[in-house]
Amino acid sequence: MSDQPKLVIDDVECRFGPTVALSSTSLEVQPGEFIAIVGPSGCGKSTLMNVVAGMQQPTSGRVLVDGKDVTGATGHVGYMFQKDLLVPWRTVTGNIVLGAALTGRATREDRMQARRLAARYGLGDFVDHFPHALSGGMRQRVALMRTLAFDRDILLLDEPFGALDSQTRFDMQQWLLQVWSDSARTVLFITHDVDEAVFLADRVVVMSARPGRVRAVHNVNLPRPRVLDTVTSPEFTALKRTVLSDLYASRSGTPHEGTLI
Repeated sequence: MSDQPKLVIDDVECRFGPTVALSSTSLEVQPGEFIAIVGPSGCGKSTLMNVVAGMQQPTSGRVLVDGKDVTGATGHVGYMFQKDLLVPWRTVTGNIVLGAALTGRATREDRMQARRLAARYGLGDFVDHFPHALSGGMRQRVALMRTLAFDRDILLLDEPFGALDSQTRFDMQQWLLQVWSDSARTVLFITHDVDEAVFLADRVVVMSARPGRVRAVHNVNLPRPRVLDTVTSPEFTALKRTVLSDLYASRSGTPHEGTLI
Protein backbone atom coordinates (compact mmCIF):
# COMPACT_ATOMS: atom_id res chain seq x y z
CA MET A 1 0.00 0.00 0.00
CA SER A 2 1.00 3.62 -0.60
CA ASP A 3 2.50 5.71 2.18
CA GLN A 4 -0.16 8.36 1.51
CA PRO A 5 -3.71 7.49 2.50
CA LYS A 6 -6.25 7.46 -0.29
CA LEU A 7 -8.88 9.05 1.92
CA VAL A 8 -8.57 11.07 5.12
CA ILE A 9 -11.54 12.06 7.24
CA ASP A 10 -10.02 14.71 9.48
CA ASP A 11 -11.83 15.65 12.71
CA VAL A 12 -15.22 15.99 11.02
CA GLU A 13 -18.17 17.35 12.99
CA CYS A 14 -21.64 17.69 11.55
CA ARG A 15 -24.55 19.49 13.25
CA PHE A 16 -28.18 19.87 12.24
CA GLY A 17 -29.38 22.73 14.38
CA PRO A 18 -28.89 21.70 18.01
CA THR A 19 -28.38 18.03 17.05
CA VAL A 20 -24.79 16.80 16.74
CA ALA A 21 -24.82 13.97 14.19
CA LEU A 22 -21.04 13.51 14.04
CA SER A 23 -18.47 14.54 16.62
CA SER A 24 -14.68 14.61 16.11
CA THR A 25 -14.73 11.82 13.53
CA SER A 26 -11.38 10.86 12.02
CA LEU A 27 -10.28 7.95 9.83
CA GLU A 28 -7.51 7.21 7.34
CA VAL A 29 -8.12 4.74 4.51
CA GLN A 30 -5.32 3.27 2.39
CA PRO A 31 -5.52 2.79 -1.40
CA GLY A 32 -7.42 -0.38 -2.30
CA GLU A 33 -8.58 -0.96 1.28
CA PHE A 34 -12.03 -2.33 2.08
CA ILE A 35 -13.48 -0.64 5.17
CA ALA A 36 -16.77 -1.77 6.73
CA ILE A 37 -18.56 0.65 9.07
CA VAL A 38 -20.99 -0.56 11.72
CA GLY A 39 -22.78 1.32 14.46
CA PRO A 40 -26.14 1.81 16.17
CA SER A 41 -29.04 3.11 14.09
CA GLY A 42 -28.96 6.90 13.91
CA CYS A 43 -25.27 7.16 14.79
CA GLY A 44 -24.40 9.16 11.66
CA LYS A 45 -23.00 6.47 9.33
CA SER A 46 -24.90 7.76 6.30
CA THR A 47 -24.17 11.35 7.28
CA LEU A 48 -20.48 10.49 7.25
CA MET A 49 -20.78 8.98 3.78
CA ASN A 50 -22.62 12.08 2.57
CA VAL A 51 -19.83 14.27 3.95
CA VAL A 52 -17.20 12.17 2.15
CA ALA A 53 -19.24 12.39 -1.07
CA GLY A 54 -19.61 16.17 -0.73
CA MET A 55 -23.39 15.93 -0.46
CA GLN A 56 -23.29 17.28 3.10
CA GLN A 57 -21.07 20.15 4.22
CA PRO A 58 -19.52 19.40 7.63
CA THR A 59 -19.77 21.98 10.40
CA SER A 60 -16.03 21.59 10.90
CA GLY A 61 -13.21 19.32 9.78
CA ARG A 62 -12.23 18.27 6.29
CA VAL A 63 -12.06 15.41 3.79
CA LEU A 64 -8.94 14.73 1.73
CA VAL A 65 -8.51 12.45 -1.28
CA ASP A 66 -4.92 11.77 -2.39
CA GLY A 67 -3.85 14.63 -0.13
CA LYS A 68 -6.22 17.15 -1.76
CA ASP A 69 -8.93 18.87 0.27
CA VAL A 70 -12.27 17.93 -1.35
CA THR A 71 -14.54 19.05 1.51
CA GLY A 72 -17.92 20.01 0.07
CA ALA A 73 -16.93 19.05 -3.48
CA THR A 74 -18.70 16.32 -5.45
CA GLY A 75 -17.74 13.93 -8.23
CA HIS A 76 -14.68 12.33 -6.62
CA VAL A 77 -16.41 9.13 -5.45
CA GLY A 78 -18.88 6.56 -6.74
CA TYR A 79 -21.88 6.25 -4.41
CA MET A 80 -24.30 3.30 -4.25
CA PHE A 81 -27.34 3.46 -1.99
CA GLN A 82 -29.36 0.70 -0.33
CA LYS A 83 -32.11 1.06 -2.95
CA ASP A 84 -30.89 0.27 -6.44
CA LEU A 85 -32.61 3.38 -7.93
CA LEU A 86 -32.62 1.85 -11.41
CA VAL A 87 -34.48 3.85 -14.05
CA PRO A 88 -37.40 1.59 -15.04
CA TRP A 89 -37.55 2.70 -18.70
CA ARG A 90 -33.84 2.06 -19.32
CA THR A 91 -32.37 -1.37 -20.05
CA VAL A 92 -29.54 -2.91 -18.05
CA THR A 93 -27.07 -1.35 -20.49
CA GLY A 94 -28.88 1.98 -20.30
CA ASN A 95 -28.78 1.99 -16.52
CA ILE A 96 -25.08 1.15 -16.38
CA VAL A 97 -24.22 4.10 -18.64
CA LEU A 98 -26.64 6.44 -16.85
CA GLY A 99 -23.87 8.56 -15.34
CA ALA A 100 -22.40 9.28 -18.77
CA ALA A 101 -25.87 9.83 -20.24
CA LEU A 102 -26.73 12.45 -17.63
CA THR A 103 -23.68 14.46 -18.66
CA GLY A 104 -24.71 14.20 -22.30
CA ARG A 105 -21.64 12.23 -23.32
CA ALA A 106 -22.66 8.55 -23.38
CA THR A 107 -20.72 7.06 -26.28
CA ARG A 108 -20.75 3.79 -28.15
CA GLU A 109 -17.64 2.81 -26.19
CA ASP A 110 -19.50 3.50 -22.91
CA ARG A 111 -22.26 1.14 -24.00
CA MET A 112 -19.76 -1.49 -25.11
CA GLN A 113 -17.99 -1.22 -21.77
CA ALA A 114 -21.34 -1.61 -19.99
CA ARG A 115 -22.00 -4.79 -21.92
CA ARG A 116 -18.52 -6.08 -21.10
CA LEU A 117 -19.13 -5.39 -17.40
CA ALA A 118 -22.48 -7.16 -17.55
CA ALA A 119 -20.94 -10.18 -19.26
CA ARG A 120 -17.99 -10.27 -16.83
CA TYR A 121 -20.27 -10.30 -13.82
CA GLY A 122 -22.99 -12.70 -14.87
CA LEU A 123 -25.58 -10.51 -16.59
CA GLY A 124 -24.48 -10.89 -20.20
CA ASP A 125 -27.81 -12.46 -21.16
CA PHE A 126 -29.77 -9.59 -19.61
CA VAL A 127 -28.18 -6.47 -21.14
CA ASP A 128 -31.39 -5.60 -23.05
CA HIS A 129 -33.76 -6.42 -20.18
CA PHE A 130 -35.59 -3.77 -18.17
CA PRO A 131 -35.38 -3.63 -14.34
CA HIS A 132 -38.83 -5.16 -13.79
CA ALA A 133 -37.54 -8.42 -15.32
CA LEU A 134 -34.62 -8.72 -12.88
CA SER A 135 -34.38 -10.30 -9.42
CA GLY A 136 -33.37 -8.23 -6.41
CA GLY A 137 -29.80 -9.49 -6.54
CA MET A 138 -29.54 -8.82 -10.27
CA ARG A 139 -30.82 -5.27 -9.78
CA GLN A 140 -28.14 -4.66 -7.14
CA ARG A 141 -25.50 -5.97 -9.54
CA VAL A 142 -26.64 -3.47 -12.14
CA ALA A 143 -26.57 -0.67 -9.56
CA LEU A 144 -23.01 -1.56 -8.59
CA MET A 145 -21.91 -1.80 -12.22
CA ARG A 146 -23.39 1.66 -12.78
CA THR A 147 -21.27 2.88 -9.86
CA LEU A 148 -18.17 1.18 -11.30
CA ALA A 149 -18.83 2.70 -14.72
CA PHE A 150 -18.63 6.15 -13.10
CA ASP A 151 -14.93 5.26 -12.86
CA ARG A 152 -13.85 6.64 -9.51
CA ASP A 153 -11.15 5.15 -7.28
CA ILE A 154 -13.33 5.37 -4.15
CA LEU A 155 -16.67 3.57 -3.82
CA LEU A 156 -19.17 4.39 -1.07
CA LEU A 157 -21.66 1.56 -0.53
CA ASP A 158 -24.46 2.37 1.91
CA GLU A 159 -25.91 -0.98 3.03
CA PRO A 160 -26.52 -2.16 -0.55
CA PHE A 161 -27.54 -5.72 0.40
CA GLY A 162 -29.79 -4.93 3.37
CA ALA A 163 -33.05 -5.78 1.58
CA LEU A 164 -31.88 -9.13 0.19
CA ASP A 165 -32.61 -12.59 1.62
CA SER A 166 -29.74 -14.32 3.39
CA GLN A 167 -28.76 -16.67 0.55
CA THR A 168 -28.83 -13.94 -2.10
CA ARG A 169 -26.98 -11.64 0.29
CA PHE A 170 -24.12 -14.13 0.72
CA ASP A 171 -23.93 -14.62 -3.05
CA MET A 172 -23.76 -10.85 -3.49
CA GLN A 173 -21.03 -10.54 -0.86
CA GLN A 174 -18.86 -13.03 -2.72
CA TRP A 175 -19.64 -11.30 -6.00
CA LEU A 176 -18.71 -7.91 -4.53
CA LEU A 177 -15.37 -9.25 -3.31
CA GLN A 178 -14.65 -10.52 -6.82
CA VAL A 179 -15.49 -7.10 -8.29
CA TRP A 180 -13.37 -5.35 -5.65
CA SER A 181 -10.43 -7.69 -6.31
CA ASP A 182 -10.69 -7.07 -10.06
CA SER A 183 -11.03 -3.29 -9.85
CA ALA A 184 -8.66 -2.44 -6.95
CA ARG A 185 -11.06 0.27 -5.75
CA THR A 186 -11.04 1.73 -2.26
CA VAL A 187 -14.34 0.88 -0.54
CA LEU A 188 -16.30 2.28 2.40
CA PHE A 189 -19.19 -0.08 3.13
CA ILE A 190 -21.96 0.60 5.64
CA THR A 191 -23.80 -2.36 7.14
CA HIS A 192 -25.85 -3.28 10.20
CA ASP A 193 -24.73 -6.91 9.82
CA VAL A 194 -21.55 -7.73 11.78
CA ASP A 195 -21.11 -11.03 9.93
CA GLU A 196 -21.15 -9.12 6.66
CA ALA A 197 -18.68 -6.55 7.93
CA VAL A 198 -16.17 -9.16 9.12
CA PHE A 199 -16.59 -11.30 5.99
CA LEU A 200 -15.95 -8.44 3.56
CA ALA A 201 -13.54 -6.02 5.16
CA ASP A 202 -9.86 -5.45 5.75
CA ARG A 203 -10.87 -3.37 8.78
CA VAL A 204 -14.14 -2.96 10.65
CA VAL A 205 -14.88 0.51 12.05
CA VAL A 206 -17.30 0.68 14.99
CA MET A 207 -19.07 3.98 15.52
CA SER A 208 -20.58 5.20 18.77
CA ALA A 209 -24.20 6.14 19.33
CA ARG A 210 -25.11 9.72 18.44
CA PRO A 211 -23.21 11.91 18.38
CA GLY A 212 -21.34 9.52 16.13
CA ARG A 213 -17.59 9.13 16.18
CA VAL A 214 -15.10 6.37 15.46
CA ARG A 215 -15.05 4.35 18.66
CA ALA A 216 -12.91 1.37 17.61
CA VAL A 217 -11.17 -0.13 14.60
CA HIS A 218 -10.51 -3.85 14.19
CA ASN A 219 -8.13 -5.42 11.69
CA VAL A 220 -9.61 -8.46 9.90
CA ASN A 221 -6.70 -10.83 9.48
CA LEU A 222 -8.67 -13.54 7.71
CA PRO A 223 -7.16 -15.01 4.53
CA ARG A 224 -8.52 -14.10 1.13
CA PRO A 225 -10.33 -15.18 -0.89
CA ARG A 226 -13.13 -15.39 1.67
CA VAL A 227 -15.32 -18.48 1.24
CA LEU A 228 -18.18 -20.22 3.04
CA ASP A 229 -15.79 -21.93 5.45
CA THR A 230 -14.54 -18.50 6.50
CA VAL A 231 -17.75 -17.71 8.38
CA THR A 232 -17.55 -20.90 10.44
CA SER A 233 -13.89 -20.60 11.39
CA PRO A 234 -12.85 -19.97 15.02
CA GLU A 235 -11.00 -16.81 13.95
CA PHE A 236 -14.13 -15.38 12.33
CA THR A 237 -16.25 -16.18 15.39
CA ALA A 238 -13.73 -14.61 17.77
CA LEU A 239 -13.53 -11.39 15.78
CA LYS A 240 -17.30 -11.24 15.40
CA ARG A 241 -17.63 -11.54 19.18
CA THR A 242 -15.18 -8.66 19.69
CA VAL A 243 -16.94 -6.39 17.20
CA LEU A 244 -20.33 -7.22 18.74
CA SER A 245 -18.95 -6.39 22.17
CA ASP A 246 -17.82 -3.00 20.90
CA LEU A 247 -21.08 -2.41 19.10
CA TYR A 248 -23.23 -3.08 22.15
CA ALA A 249 -20.87 -1.08 24.35
CA SER A 250 -21.20 1.84 21.93
CA ARG A 251 -24.94 1.88 22.65
CA SER A 252 -24.69 1.57 26.41
CA GLY A 253 -21.45 3.39 27.16
CA THR A 254 -20.09 0.39 29.07
CA PRO A 255 -16.43 -0.71 28.87
CA HIS A 256 -15.55 -2.71 25.80
CA GLU A 257 -12.76 -4.57 24.10
CA GLY A 258 -11.04 -3.23 21.00
CA THR A 259 -8.60 -0.63 19.84
CA LEU A 260 -9.68 2.91 20.59
CA ILE A 261 -8.55 5.64 18.23
